[in-house]
Amino acid sequence: MNLNEMGVAAKRAAFTLGQLATSRKDQALNAMADALLVNQTQLLRANTQDMATAKVKQPMLDRLKLDEDRIQAMATGLRQVANLPDSIGNIDGGFTNEAGLVISKQRVPLGVIGMIYEARPNVTVDAAALCFKSGNAVILRGGKEAIRSNQALTKILQNVLKAQGLPEAAIQLVSDTSHETARALMQLNDYLDVLIPRGSGPFIKMVVQTATVPVIETGAGNCHIYVDESADLAMAVGIIVNAKTQRPSVCNAMEKLIINEKVAKSFLPAIAKALQPYQVELRGDSTAQKILPLITPATEADWGMEYNDYILAIKVVPDLASAISHINHYNTQHSEAIITNNYQHSVQFTQQIDAAVVYVNASTRFTDGFEFGFGAEIGISTQKLHARGPMGLRELTTTKYVVLGTGQIRE
Repeated sequence: MNLNEMGVAAKRAAFTLGQLATSRKDQALNAMADALLVNQTQLLRANTQDMATAKVKQPMLDRLKLDEDRIQAMATGLRQVANLPDSIGNIDGGFTNEAGLVISKQRVPLGVIGMIYEARPNVTVDAAALCFKSGNAVILRGGKEAIRSNQALTKILQNVLKAQGLPEAAIQLVSDTSHETARALMQLNDYLDVLIPRGSGPFIKMVVQTATVPVIETGAGNCHIYVDESADLAMAVGIIVNAKTQRPSVCNAMEKLIINEKVAKSFLPAIAKALQPYQVELRGDSTAQKILPLITPATEADWGMEYNDYILAIKVVPDLASAISHINHYNTQHSEAIITNNYQHSVQFTQQIDAAVVYVNASTRFTDGFEFGFGAEIGISTQKLHARGPMGLRELTTTKYVVLGTGQIRE
């Protein structure tokens, strides 16, 4: 099936999904969760083949990997989405105008959503679940490294739809992973209502520059943690180790450490020691190098780079205002954190940092639809229209005005 045929089928499926009762959608989502677990052996076999042929660095290989825990997590995500309230048909507000017209604002699906993403099989299930529950058909295009995993996942989900008497075209996968087909999907204006990319910063930038379909920009995460002069330094060590090393390849992982000069001399040796077992490469400005002489000098390019690897750059600053200025200049408006015991500093940081999510005394790794209670996420929006931060069900809807009259005409 070519892209135009997929688009036609998706449009038809979207109309059907838009009329479905919540109970039918939830029943299908729970059946999908059951099917993932029943077909776990098949999924692991397909993923093992992908892992064996993938030519990516080790941290990125972690994104590609499926195991029993991750399949269970995908199934749990499907059930959580099923348990979430359905936004479709909700009335956001209403009023009666001077002509006596009753005007209300109603939540409706976006229609057909295109998802283009790199080697993360879990995105296939997350996107399918959220789009389905919000009444949208989805056309998925994953990276070539995960093609077998994505094909196996999509087939399982489609089999559930078929068994439930629902259109299989509600969830479709583009099996051709060529650049030409990806570009054609980005320009499928006749059928796609919106395109959502997930992946590295350069990948998302390429999609934004290439697409003619409206794009929701997501993902790139040059995330900072600022250690304030009043910080609990033991807390700061724990948060930084978690944010940098738990899964360094993901967009909410910490990439930069900004530290107040008043605590730099005592804190930097401690954090260097804590990160040593994980073999994190430290890069630093001239002040950080004086405290840690063996670290690599940071270049201008480092400050704006998303490493997705065991690399951390360190900047020493004189005060909070300097930290905020540096972060706002170099960040990707994803997730930023301050470690502080000073309430006024925490307020200033949260008010002045320009990012989708701002933390006080917590790891940036919590920027995630699952952690936020959305069941899953279709992406972390780093733009300001129409959604920002982890995107759940509500962000996959739009509104239409419904106007009720009693024969009014305009004079």
